[in-house]
Amino acid sequence: MQTVNANGSSIPALGFGTFRMPAADTLRMVPHVLKLGYRHVDTAQIYGNEAEVGEGIINSGVARGDIFLTTKVWVDNYRHDAFLASVDESLKKLKTDYVDLLLLHWPNDAVPLAEQIGALNAVHKAGKVRHVGVSNFNTALMAEAVKLSAAPLVTNQVEYHPYLDQSVVLDAARAAGMSVTSYYAMADGKVFDDSVIREIAAARGRTVAQIVLRWVVQEEGVIALSKTVGEARATENMAVFDFALSADEVQAIHALAKPDGRIVDPQGLAPVWDAPRR
Repeated sequence: MQTVNANGSSIPALGFGTFRMPAADTLRMVPHVLKLGYRHVDTAQIYGNEAEVGEGIINSGVARGDIFLTTKVWVDNYRHDAFLASVDESLKKLKTDYVDLLLLHWPNDAVPLAEQIGALNAVHKAGKVRHVGVSNFNTALMAEAVKLSAAPLVTNQVEYHPYLDQSVVLDAARAAGMSVTSYYAMADGKVFDDSVIREIAAARGRTVAQIVLRWVVQEEGVIALSKTVGEARATENMAVFDFALSADEVQAIHALAKPDGRIVDPQGLAPVWDAPRR
């Protein structure tokens, strides 16, 4: 498994995502993918499946120290004391005494960013989290968070797929020594009907999902989250490190970006997004 190094962290380039994954599927799939060789699992307080992720890790038989585990603090828990209590609750559910990466899930201007970052640093200093980062931050918020944090930020987890140009965020993250973690890489299923991606997949004898995931992980400093509730698909999705896309293929996929390509834009949570270059 290829890794991405960012500000002192070494993060497996392909992670298993559990967003909107029911308890039974989480209990089934987490140990399955870990036995396949995945070593990066992503969850969040708001997903409601941290306990199942923790149980799945134990049931996998894979040593905890060999797994890169990420969770995210929900916006309602950003006040300092609530933040600390919520992290303790997450650790209890996850059945571990630390997580490898803890993220602020979305911006929340009701709580000063300095207070949020202060709490993030407190749990880092206490040894409850190995690395810290943010999610769904625009470049201005990301830069402010970097300045406020004593602990280096290692990633910004954002929506990223062929229809959404995130080059502005990618460039800012790289300049700060950070990685970018891509969620919604399949654009909520839109990629499977895309003629350009289907043509590349057919020419290479690969699945559409493999082509998209390869496109993500082939980009410098970018990590892909892959979610599936199917065992066969999980095996396919992992097989993206034995080939490389050509420069022309990469550019053809980049060219699919649209001004209105963003899918995830929840009112009351989303910041003012950076304007795309394309």
